[in-house]
Parts: sequence; C-alpha cells; structure tokens
Amino acid sequence: MSEELGRVRQMWHLLEPLHAVLYYAPEVFEEAAALGHRTDERWPSYFAWRAAPLGAAGAARVVDTFYSFSPDKVREHIPAAWSVASPDAVLAARTRAVDRAYRALFGEQATGPEIAEAAALARRAAQSADVTGRPLAGANAALPWPDEPHVALWHAATVLREHRGDGHVAALAEAGLDPVESLVSFAGIGAARPEVFESRGWSDEEWNAGRGRLVKRGLLEEDGTATGAGRALRAEVERRTDEQAAAPWRVLGTTERERLVELLGPLWVAAIGSGLLPSETTLGIGKV
Repeated sequence: MSEELGRVRQMWHLLEPLHAVLYYAPEVFEEAAALGHRTDERWPSYFAWRAAPLGAAGAARVVDTFYSFSPDKVREHIPAAWSVASPDAVLAARTRAVDRAYRALFGEQATGPEIAEAAALARRAAQSADVTGRPLAGANAALPWPDEPHVALWHAATVLREHRGDGHVAALAEAGLDPVESLVSFAGIGAARPEVFESRGWSDEEWNAGRGRLVKRGLLEEDGTATGAGRALRAEVERRTDEQAAAPWRVLGTTERERLVELLGPLWVAAIGSGLLPSETTLGIGKV
C-alpha cells in the first residue's frame, strides 16, 4: 500500500467510529422512540437515519445504495419508515441525536476549540469530495451544514464515509462480487466471523449459494476460507476503494492532515472506549 493510500485508510479508521455513534448511543434511541420507531433493536432507526437524506426512497433504491443488505431485510423497514416519520422529521431528529450523543460522549470537549478545529478541517475535505455517481455521499453533501461545530464534525465524517462507501460498492461490482458474495468473500479473509454478517439479513440458503459461486470461481475453499486468488481479489477491492476515497484528502496539506489526525485521536479513543460500539463489525476495520 502506498503512503498516500495508507493515510486515506487511516482517516477512515479514525472517522468511522465518530459516524457510527449514531446507530448505538442511548440518546439516539431516545430520539428514535420520540419519532415513533421501535427501539428493541437498532434496525428500524438505522434504516431511517441512514436513508433519510435520499428522501422518501423506496426499497429498490435503498437496496441498491446499501448494497450488502438482503432485499428482504430492507423491505422490512423501507418504505414503512416514512409512515412513522417523514425524512425531514428524521433528519431533524438525527441532528438532535448527534448533538446529544456527542455532548454525552465527549463532555466539555464537544464544545471546545479542538473539535471546532477538527470540524473545519474535515469540512474542507468533505466539501471537496466529488459526489457524482455517489448517491449516499451526494444526498448527505446536499444537506445544510449544522451550525454547531461538533455536529458539523459528525456531518463531515458522514459525507466522507458515505463517499468511501459508494466507492466501495463500485469496487465490489467491478470485481464481480454481488451483495451476498461481497460478505461471503469478506468473511473468507477473516474480516469478521460469518455470524457477524447475519445482521445483513441473508438466509443460510442464500449465504451458502453465494459461497458455492465463489468456490466455483476459485476464490474460496470448500470450508469458506479464501484462496490465494480470493485474498488477492479482496486486496484489490480495498485498494480500489482507497483510491476512490483519496481525492477529498488532497485538499489538506501534509501539516493539516497530521493536525487532523492529532485532533481526532482523543475522540476516537473516547468513542471506542465508550463501550457503545461493537468490537467486531461487518466493516473489517483493523483487519483490512
């Protein structure tokens, strides 16, 4: 991996937990409940929070943009989410949720000068991102910027992670990996245990069929572990993802990028150390 792409991946690793707080913080679930969503599991609000920038999107659009979720899983929640609360109401509640969650998580730091400085740097990167052909990044980038710096930092992190995610979907499609195959192949290289990927809603039959297709392509062994060719293909997918995520970071000079890393470090530690986020996820952070 080149030095530049290593920095791109480092920024993803630092920013992803700051975005993901939205799906796990208790303050977020309180806002979801106030909208009328069930909170006995995170999925009703997850689909609403993440899809709301697209407007009142139908299931087909969310299936396409979220990619790795089973269509059946998506249809459980979309478009039903919009009968609970409109996308505009969800977005307003999302801003309140992030504000409250960050204040609870970071304490006085949430309104301090360091977060304001980090938000300004991350915003410059996010606003430079070309979102052409990147539906989730484009939808988030089109939203008004929050006034509060700590919420603006979350918004910048979200635009940048969805920019990366849209590029990742393109890299998977280019590699000929359909949605379930993308997960099966990822499990094959040890990015997470297969059980972790059950959250994406694929049945055992669908998972096994995807594995069978990858075995036939020489990408997996019969036991589901990746072959040399399978590891090489996944490495190429991650390299292409990094390449497509690199451009926004070029707007910052070396000193500015290093300063942003310095500023994000304590926030990353607080998010990871909070116990809110799962220790093993479908994103493979720390393993790819």
